[in-house]
Amino acid sequence: MKPLERPTHRVAFRAGIIVFAALLVLALSSTSARRVEPAMHAAAAVGGAAATPAAAENHNTAQTSTGTAALSAKEVRGATPYIEIKNEPPPKLIVDEVLPDGLPEGIVWIQYRTENFRILPVFGKEALKVSPRVGHLHVRVDDLPWLWAHTSNINTIDIGGMPPGEHKVTIELVDPMHQVHPGHSKTLTFTVPKRASNPHGH
Repeated sequence: MKPLERPTHRVAFRAGIIVFAALLVLALSSTSARRVEPAMHAAAAVGGAAATPAAAENHNTAQTSTGTAALSAKEVRGATPYIEIKNEPPPKLIVDEVLPDGLPEGIVWIQYRTENFRILPVFGKEALKVSPRVGHLHVRVDDLPWLWAHTSNINTIDIGGMPPGEHKVTIELVDPMHQVHPGHSKTLTFTVPKRASNPHGH
């Protein structure tokens, strides 16, 4: 035997063992994969079946919740101005008390809303025929001999520069001919504190 022959045989033998071990591992891995794969598919199917009703239930709940909570545009904004209203209900004026936030600065904020009535800068006899109904507000301060027409539907009357002391504001719901709708006038009384300081408004 030549000096290098025995080591060569040993290397070949060891290489054969490594190849055999690798083939054995591959065979076992393939068998395990074939066994595990159906189980994974079954678990996925069961999980999907369980998740589908839950997702559907959540979707239906969301739809029901949204459906019951949402109000229509007509309920919130009133009737469309493009369609005449037959036998239109009487108008209504709702006025809140004066907001206290601005009083220390001599500012008066009064929130209001109307029903069956649109506040618009529309005047004259012909406007009495408009449906849905239109008109505006008259605002009087204390016992002053003058008033102003409030034609903006921003839901808040804004008065600045009120001096300290007792005051009153009267709000009237009027038609395009400046006639007050009977029973739709509200007078609020309030006090501007002495520390108020805003003589030029805001």
